[in-house]
Amino acid sequence: MVHQRDFNPAARPPLADLLVVDLSRLVAGNMVSLQLADHGAEVIKIEDPGKGDPLRAWRTEGHSLHWKVYARNKKSLALDLRHPDGLAVLGDVLVRADVLIENFRPGTLEAMGLAPAALHARNPGLIILRISGFGQDGPYRTRPGFGTLVEGMSGFAAMNGFADRPPVLPPLALADMVAGLYGAYAVMIARREVERGRPGQVIDLPLLDPMISILGPQAAIWQVSGQLPERTGSRSNTTSPRNVFRTRDGRYIAISASIQAMAERLLRLVGRADMLDDPRFATNTGRVANAEACEAPIAAFIAERDCDEVLAIFERESITAAPVYDIDQLAADPHVVAREILVDLPDADLGHVTMHNVVPRLADTPGAIRSPAPKIGQHTAEILATLGYSAARIAALRAAGAVAG
Repeated sequence: MVHQRDFNPAARPPLADLLVVDLSRLVAGNMVSLQLADHGAEVIKIEDPGKGDPLRAWRTEGHSLHWKVYARNKKSLALDLRHPDGLAVLGDVLVRADVLIENFRPGTLEAMGLAPAALHARNPGLIILRISGFGQDGPYRTRPGFGTLVEGMSGFAAMNGFADRPPVLPPLALADMVAGLYGAYAVMIARREVERGRPGQVIDLPLLDPMISILGPQAAIWQVSGQLPERTGSRSNTTSPRNVFRTRDGRYIAISASIQAMAERLLRLVGRADMLDDPRFATNTGRVANAEACEAPIAAFIAERDCDEVLAIFERESITAAPVYDIDQLAADPHVVAREILVDLPDADLGHVTMHNVVPRLADTPGAIRSPAPKIGQHTAEILATLGYSAARIAALRAAGAVAG
């Protein structure tokens, strides 16, 4: 059972002195600011007064569940950046900020009068994270930067799927997620430099570069061998046995026998110790080249038994295997429950929303979920008041349409 948890607004995680202004939209920038917010940063989301972040429009049965997860621990300041007074308010916020996150097309920030040089003239310590599809320079700099394009172009899709079928794109915003994690890491590197007395700097974070980086040594393999990777489904080009196997009761088990001792143990367990004397299966290289034949007795062993029985045998024999879960099975897993990897948090619309807990876990200064995702402009008045704006001035800005909330 997923644990019920309440918000902890009094928590003071380690980044509590960091002020982040998030101008980004959709996933990658929100992924960056989520990591920082979960560990205590004050994150101010700048949103359009009418529609808010487009992530709000990703709905399931009428509910913005992506927003509820990615915008937790954040504040919403609704500004019309096409209005000169709205842009002026943003400038005042950025004077106080430690970090700016933006994912406009390259050149847009400059067109708004917010070029990095101008921002650094008012706030020398500001860290500016610029997220785009293809980077701030290069011939593709002005192309739209959706993650799907990058997942295709990076080489990922060409490697993913089965050899006799088309390349497969991931069923989630993988390029954005990866870039978001790199982005949070980059911000903390730049922050360390500021703490050493150096000025703030610009971080150029395309979606393409991180996506290429997680493919590992593919470029080196091609350089040395001249060979392109084949799509292998759930098999691996580097180790064998490695696949998913169907059990008698229609479930699936994932196996990775990626070291020699594990492969030997597994083949002995399924009654095929003789294969270890066959050059086709005696080494990892041989097993990779003959993966289908290597896996046949393993698949047969598993197909004759129910999932729980197989897993019990494998655990007893220390075989590296795990069930292939759907999300409902994951939520019920005793390890997931015991570690509170998923938590139920109060929600005004649904009563509660299930979402992942804070990652990673710090022993002495842990992150915390302090507040739910905000409504559009929920914190506008609060934020402007901290800037020294009077109630009358806030009301005037609201009446002019420069701010909302």
